[in-house]
Amino acid sequence: MTHRFKNRLAQLFAFSLLTNFLSLKILPTFRQILTKTLDFLRMDSLFFSADGGDDDSMFGSSSTVRSIQSLSDLDDERLYLVDHMWWNETRESLFREIDGVLYATSSCFSDDFESEIILDMRRSESDSDGCKGEEQGVSGREYALVSEWMFYRALKWHYDMKSVGNFVAVEDNKADLFPLQISLSISGTTNSLVVKISQKGNGIGAFDKSCQIFNVKSGLVKIWDFSGQITKFFLQGRILSDKSELMNAEIFLELQVYGLSCDIMQTENDMSVEDPNTEDISSSSSLKLNGHSEKVNSYVRVDHPLITSNLSQTYSLGLTGLYNLGNTCFMNSAIQCLGHTSHLVDYFLGDFRKDLNFENPLGVNGKLALAFGDLLRQLWTPGATAVAPRAFKSRLAGFAPQFSGYNQHDSQEFLAFLLDGLHEDLNRVKIKPYNEIKDVDGISDKEVADEHWRNHLARNDSIIVDMCQGQYRSTLICPLCKKHSVTFDPFIYLSLPLPSTSMRTMTLTVLSTDGTTLPIPVTVNVPKYGKFKDLIQALSIACSLRDDETLLVAEIYNNCIIRFLELDTRNDSLELVRDRDCFVAYRLLKEEDSLPLVVFTHWRYEESYVEGLPVLRKFGIPFVARVPESTNGSDIHNKFLKLLHPLVMPEEFSLDYPENTPDQQDTTGMDVDEKVDDDDDDSKSEGFLFYLQQQGHYSEGPTIIMDEQPLLIPETRIISVRVSWPDEMLKRYDTSILSNLPETGGIALITKTPPESVSLYKCLEAFLKEEPLGPEDMWYCPKCKEHRQASKKLDLWRLPEIVIIHLKRFSYNRFLKDKLETFVDFPIDDFDVSSYTVEKDEDNQSCFRYKLYAVSNHYGGMGGGHYTAFAKCGEEWYEFNDSQVYPISEDQIKTSAAYVLFYKRV
Repeated sequence: MTHRFKNRLAQLFAFSLLTNFLSLKILPTFRQILTKTLDFLRMDSLFFSADGGDDDSMFGSSSTVRSIQSLSDLDDERLYLVDHMWWNETRESLFREIDGVLYATSSCFSDDFESEIILDMRRSESDSDGCKGEEQGVSGREYALVSEWMFYRALKWHYDMKSVGNFVAVEDNKADLFPLQISLSISGTTNSLVVKISQKGNGIGAFDKSCQIFNVKSGLVKIWDFSGQITKFFLQGRILSDKSELMNAEIFLELQVYGLSCDIMQTENDMSVEDPNTEDISSSSSLKLNGHSEKVNSYVRVDHPLITSNLSQTYSLGLTGLYNLGNTCFMNSAIQCLGHTSHLVDYFLGDFRKDLNFENPLGVNGKLALAFGDLLRQLWTPGATAVAPRAFKSRLAGFAPQFSGYNQHDSQEFLAFLLDGLHEDLNRVKIKPYNEIKDVDGISDKEVADEHWRNHLARNDSIIVDMCQGQYRSTLICPLCKKHSVTFDPFIYLSLPLPSTSMRTMTLTVLSTDGTTLPIPVTVNVPKYGKFKDLIQALSIACSLRDDETLLVAEIYNNCIIRFLELDTRNDSLELVRDRDCFVAYRLLKEEDSLPLVVFTHWRYEESYVEGLPVLRKFGIPFVARVPESTNGSDIHNKFLKLLHPLVMPEEFSLDYPENTPDQQDTTGMDVDEKVDDDDDDSKSEGFLFYLQQQGHYSEGPTIIMDEQPLLIPETRIISVRVSWPDEMLKRYDTSILSNLPETGGIALITKTPPESVSLYKCLEAFLKEEPLGPEDMWYCPKCKEHRQASKKLDLWRLPEIVIIHLKRFSYNRFLKDKLETFVDFPIDDFDVSSYTVEKDEDNQSCFRYKLYAVSNHYGGMGGGHYTAFAKCGEEWYEFNDSQVYPISEDQIKTSAAYVLFYKRV
């Protein structure tokens, strides 16, 4: 294939895009027109180089080819026919620079007048600016033809100006939207535009509405073209005027008609009765709402303000749900928050396509912005049902592949990728300049901050930057030479730590080893990422540890000690302690630290429903004590009975047991030291059996005999003793105390302690406070010429119009995942950050005050959960739970599920 032929094919493709101004689906007939325009393509145009050469045409650049090809995504801009008076109300505020062209339109019927309407449109030389004329604005006689972005901007303007309660307070005759299939052609004889509307292409309902709109008994119908598409169509026709065989070729267009059929219906006697023929429109699968497959009712009334699950019977802009496609609630929550960000909605409902960047290698050729804009327009279409965001999700996966599947994700992470993708697709900077970093020594912070901001804007200029990006100051301080390093960086959201994330609550059981007190649970607050010494220090204070005492902390599992914390130097981190773990602290004398340690594990016989015979099983909290170097069997027996003494049942309870003999009852009431000094071995042991047990072995070892023969001390200095409890002793001692071992994080559930609460201001203070960098983040000090563990301080410098706050509820590491359910008390109407901002505008303090308008919520834990959104629409709050939308009161906004907060400047 020759280079010249390739160029001609590219030129033909470019011209086909040019002719697609009217968002048309071009039929084969029109394709024939394009094949006969090769002679025309030789002429100079905006698509071709001036010299018409093959080598230097614009298609010689790959970036330009990509730009031209990307224009194919722009051919779905739709046209809307609206009431001129309704449209004209918005012109002063939104469209002052846009002039309309007046077309006088006469209507007639074809021979088959019951199935086709023919309109003849001719440009009127008078009132060409669309702003003059005595008769203009008469409802039902004058209409406006506007582009899609113009329609949505006007619709949103009316909504903002007239929003009342749960629905938009607009006239009843402005509350319906329906598609109309038409064909366009240019008459060579009259030089007019011929519009045909057939019953066959529209169905009875839409065709009947068209008859009522365009069949005016007296005078002409006036149509003002503000889109400019009719003029372009005529221009295209004149270019082909010398090809007589190409005239009268038809182009098919789907026109969106808004708020006109009800105008006509007002003249009917019964306004409450709908035309039965409208069922054809609402049920016809061939019709689409704004080019989408979601069905809508052709009549959408405003006199039913009740919010239903799909909102199909109400005219409430912005109250459209999103279907869950499978674990996409995270996406729906974030989209609803952005979909109620007023500045962003106005932008995407407007002519955002002019900012699309097809050359940015960091974007996706504008496709993500187009998909997001299309989705927002669906959400803000009057009377739309819940939307399935499949097309948008597909486009997003092209930018962030991790969202291509149907796994659950983090809504804040999704939000960050989405805003970044939208910025790159809409970045107005096509060629990013290189900005050299200058030496800032001796220059004021304000000058440095302004220069950094100018450099940032020189490379990044989009609606996302305009709306969401701020600037903070980061200061690093060397701990030795006190060298300061100051940088200014942009931010798009603030990730605030919850102050409680630096601390955690732990509950342990404390046991004495002198036989004087019962086991007691003790709850302490410790650093979440602290060491075991922090836990021991907190426990020492909480249980009033004496100066001559020390604590030995052990982890209990399956009624056995599996480790002593002071001996486990490899896992010396409280971060590894789970809430369901169980720990016990034993009070010991410091002067006995060098003595051997004896550990008593409790065993008893229990019935086995499997074997039908009693079996030995462990129970309770193990006892721990120090014993002499030359300890013997008698020392072991006596020490155990001493530890057991606090568990003795009161005498009135022990008398209830018939198995207890009078001697046993008397013994029970004796002092423990007096009891163990008795010469009778049987009374000393009280029926307990003691066995030596090697660590790691569960079978019974040798029986410990109560004599003066010293026991062999193991190298570990730990003597493991297995104690077998007889039935009568189980009734004499309250063993239930030993069995009530709380979990480390379980005491709060038992006592039903209210959830921890912290203010949003405290979270902001925790984010801005000075803190040392970790050992893995050492900073190279330019003055010391060495890496130092510097301290870092953040300050807010420049605040955006929209402040997005991410509450860091989730924490991850290679061992654990955790979610914090702390209740954050955040302001709704007046979030004042003036005291947290370094650079202040003394003349405008209001720029530091913000108002909440949306919240992304997460319910559940790490293993699973669900996202919803709260958003303010008009003056009311609503909950968006996937496809379900409900009104809620303002006092329901604050919950411990709040995850991402959206504030706008007051």
